[in-house]
Formats: sequence, C-alpha cells, structure tokens
Amino acid sequence: MSAPTETPAAPVAAPAAAPAPASVQSSTPAKSGPIDDNDVNHWKDRFNDVLSRPGEHVNSKSPAGALSWATHLFDCFNPIDLCLITCCVPCVTFGKTHHRVNKNGNMDGYEPVNTSCLLFCGSSCCALHWIPASMQRAAIREKYNLEGNCIEDIAKSLCCACCNLIQLEKETEHREALLRNGSSEQYKSDNGMVYPGAN
Repeated sequence: MSAPTETPAAPVAAPAAAPAPASVQSSTPAKSGPIDDNDVNHWKDRFNDVLSRPGEHVNSKSPAGALSWATHLFDCFNPIDLCLITCCVPCVTFGKTHHRVNKNGNMDGYEPVNTSCLLFCGSSCCALHWIPASMQRAAIREKYNLEGNCIEDIAKSLCCACCNLIQLEKETEHREALLRNGSSEQYKSDNGMVYPGAN
C-alpha cells in the first residue's frame, strides 16, 4: 500500500498593512463653537490699549467736524423687535453690533451667540456691562467719525444701557447701508411740515 502523498500548501499571502489613518479634512472648516480667537484677540488688544493709556482714552473726543448721529438715544422703541430683544437679552444685540462693525456689514456668518455676546453677558453678571459697551461706542464713533467723547460714552452705557445698545445697532446698520451704496451723505432729518402753497 502506497503512503499518502501530501499536496504542498499554497503560499499564504501576508496580510496587507492597514492604511495609515488619514487626517479628516472637509471642504469647510469645522465650527469650533461660539468662541472666536479673532474676537478674543480683538477684545484683549482693546482692553490692553485702554489700560496702557487710560488718561488719553478718558480725555478723548471726536475731532471738529464730526458727523451727527443719525439715530437718537431715546428712539429705542422702533423697531419693536429690536427693543424687545435688547431688553430681554442685551448681549445678543451687543454681539450683533460687534459683528456688523468689525466683521461683515452684511451680517454674513453671524451667529447670535458669539464671543462678544458672551463677553457682555459675563461682564453684566459683575455689573460691568458698561465697560465693553462704552468701548464699543467709542469704536463706532471712531469708525464713522461721529460726535461724542469718552465721558459721554461711559455715561450713556452706564445709565441708559438698553437705549445705548439699540442706538448703536441702528446707527451701524444705517452707516453700513450708506457705505454699501457708496454714499458718504450724512443723515438728514426732515425740516418739519411744509404747507402746500407756502413757497
């Protein structure tokens, strides 16, 4: 009886090496949340500037020939939705104005809860809301060349907080619309009623 013959085993291929994990990249950057490093640096630089030159900031005022404000401090009930939002959650209006002035006048990429909103909310918990508000008012005066001074900014931000935020939001919306239209025309109020045939 012949011995059984063994068939040679087929060579076993070595297992393929697992591909190295590739870094996940998407076409749009991942949202890191409401904290924006650029905004953090912006506010940090502003605070450092004020702390390094307090006397200059307190005594600062707009140059001669500065423009009048297009909106009034106590014209804060119109539009009513802005009034209600500001009275209930003033930090949202503060953050919205910051975005409009410093990032995008068209409000592209705006999120209601953002770094400036959280800064205002945190400072309000310590009754220091008037500090970022007066700094924002000064920045708006400087950008659009509007009348005013530092003491006035502080007084309005401290004593009329909601009216101040509403005025700043309406003013920046008005000024950015003028800039988009390429107009540098100053806001002109009506000269009162004109009766027919009074010419």
